[in-house]
Amino acid sequence: MKQDIVKQSVSKLCFRNKAILAPMVRVGTLPMRLLALEYGADTVYCEEVVDIKMLQCRRIINDVLETVDFVAPDERVVFRTCKKEKDFVVFQMGTADAERALAVAKLIENDVAAIDVNMGCPKEYSTKGGMGAALLTNPDKVESILSTLVKGISKPVTCKIRILPSLEDTISLVKLIERTGVSAVAVHGRVKEERPQHPVHCDVMKAISEALSIPVIANGGSHDYIKEFSDLETFKQLTGAASVMVACAAMWNPSIFRKGGLLPLEEVMKEYIKYAIKYDNYYSNTKYCLCQMLREQLESPRGKKLHAAQSSQEICEIFELEDFYKETAEMLQARKAALEVQTQEEDQAEDTDVIKMAVRFVKFIVVSICALCRREYPPQI
Repeated sequence: MKQDIVKQSVSKLCFRNKAILAPMVRVGTLPMRLLALEYGADTVYCEEVVDIKMLQCRRIINDVLETVDFVAPDERVVFRTCKKEKDFVVFQMGTADAERALAVAKLIENDVAAIDVNMGCPKEYSTKGGMGAALLTNPDKVESILSTLVKGISKPVTCKIRILPSLEDTISLVKLIERTGVSAVAVHGRVKEERPQHPVHCDVMKAISEALSIPVIANGGSHDYIKEFSDLETFKQLTGAASVMVACAAMWNPSIFRKGGLLPLEEVMKEYIKYAIKYDNYYSNTKYCLCQMLREQLESPRGKKLHAAQSSQEICEIFELEDFYKETAEMLQARKAALEVQTQEEDQAEDTDVIKMAVRFVKFIVVSICALCRREYPPQI
């Protein structure tokens, strides 16, 4: 029987000598974060959430799934978390405004371990709004956002950057970041125009590590260096960093965090699916993550079936997890029913900040689990 995640509770997140799951769009949702923690990750970052989107959300306690959900006006779940990861999850936001950033941080800080600002994403959807890598050349705004967050919340604040073309400019930027009082800085060792096929600049990350007194988290080594757990230490030594953040290698096989070595992909994928079903992950997001794991096997018979899957139930059938799906559906339906009875018996006072949602769940059926509290993703496959 799989053991639950067991980690010592911490009052304040530490960023030294840690193996960290990187923030990854579409990948860093709750199932992947929990699986990475189970396999040995010390800290997990969620996928980037844009500040404006987050500020539209209500914080909702989901008693059926035993999660805390941040739900948009159209009932989409923008961010979902749970008690298991509370002391280890870093919420990454996309922002270009200090006051909006602080408002988001105050909304989320009691449910996460730290707050991170994305200052390295090179994608147009991020940079066109002045977010992500656009901040790298706007030091005044960087200072304003980070200083406001550090002064305004009780949880640690970090940021994730890319390097600049000039080493001198890069060192100047990270020293400015350090002066804001952040707890750590994660550095993807490539400039914004470079992609994973380009060599990662370990020498630049080493220079950054030597220039700062706060922890530097090295990122970008999956393609060139990180193939198994022991490689994290090699990459850490090459960069002089305090910790290592893993993106692609963890996306391909999250058991990269196991000190005992990688597990067979079949086993890893099944464990991921179980988390996805238990926490009602939207099926297209589950499918996307599984396709990233399959990689060259996408043209296999199983890969083609996965590509065609149109529900969580179909995904479970492909991986011979029909019984788990049925048992989980029955368990959650029973929990929902019990909560409805309890709600009817209690005279609950309405709370505008925290809303009990048990009675608002749609009918739980095998084809679609808790459709109300799922995140809708655009077509990805």
